[in-house]
Amino acid sequence: MPHAPEPDEDDLDAIPPPQPVFHVEQALLGALLLDPHRLGDVTGIAADSFSTAAHAALFAAISTLPPPDPAEHAKNTKWLDRVLATGRGQARGLTTSYLHTLVQVCPWPRHAPAYARMVEAEHARRRLLTAAERLVQTVHDASLPHPVQTVLAEADVLAAVVDDIASRFPPRASVLPRTPAPPPAIAPDHTEAVEEEQLLLATATAHPADIDSIRWLLPDDLTLPLHAGLWQCLTTLARRREPVDPVTVLWEAQQRGLLDDGSEPGEVLRLLAEPAGSVEHWGERALQRSLLATADHTGQHIEAYASDPANTPFQLVVGARRSLADIGAVRTRWQHATGTVPPQRQRPATTTRAGPPTTTAAHTARAARATR
Repeated sequence: MPHAPEPDEDDLDAIPPPQPVFHVEQALLGALLLDPHRLGDVTGIAADSFSTAAHAALFAAISTLPPPDPAEHAKNTKWLDRVLATGRGQARGLTTSYLHTLVQVCPWPRHAPAYARMVEAEHARRRLLTAAERLVQTVHDASLPHPVQTVLAEADVLAAVVDDIASRFPPRASVLPRTPAPPPAIAPDHTEAVEEEQLLLATATAHPADIDSIRWLLPDDLTLPLHAGLWQCLTTLARRREPVDPVTVLWEAQQRGLLDDGSEPGEVLRLLAEPAGSVEHWGERALQRSLLATADHTGQHIEAYASDPANTPFQLVVGARRSLADIGAVRTRWQHATGTVPPQRQRPATTTRAGPPTTTAAHTARAARATR
């Protein structure tokens, strides 16, 4: 009579291993099934360190059941039967044949500590990847009432994961991950960013005395190279205590080569001639956008690093810490910018526009928002 496979028996044996760590987990579990006393040599991992539910359930069973007497274990399968019964409580697909497979594929049971270290390393990579993905998702969550605070909290969670991995795998040398970093993505509210930066530049031109109050805003915080260059022109003129108006800013821009990209002088003059609201408001808006963009880019950097299984935990720690340093720098400037502002101040809701405002009425409407 042909053997009828037990439920899900074929599923466990036929699924191709998604990653090399699958084989490592099999070897480790096989070693512990052969020599349960080697569990004392295995450190740094728990059931959730494994990549599949079946492997996690088996490790949990092995860890919780009292180890068998070595002599008895060599004679019968009573302890293995108890492991299988306990593991099935969490993974019903576990079978006797799969336990036999694990025992057969283990090359050397005495290598169990090395296998466990590999499992721990792969689990660290998955943890880092999950935390980075959550940071990116949080940045793009338009429903958050206080996006900066929430994003910074997620960044702290990611940093804590990195610190924990570093404590387990101290970096041997400052070797960056080999994975190329992804290019920065254009912010979804790019049109609104352009509008608000135009208002920042025009308002700062009209009120140059206010420029010194937002020294925490840097040219790189602005989304367009022209805007960044014009902000640098404004801060330079203000620092030199030279006259500031659209014409002097235009002349400074020419001296810096900002018009070499084809920007029309008349268009620059028009851009600088329609102030509205306050410099502080538009500066804070630009800095908030810069902080969120930095968090997004940092999360994508770390996500790319952690998605590459060739990167070691040491490399992941070095790469992640360097990326997180960018968030730390802009966070410090954000704290300076908002030090006197209530921590949960309501922000105006963002809107999507087809293009920048072309009428004075449109600018006036945005100015009303800035003064609320």
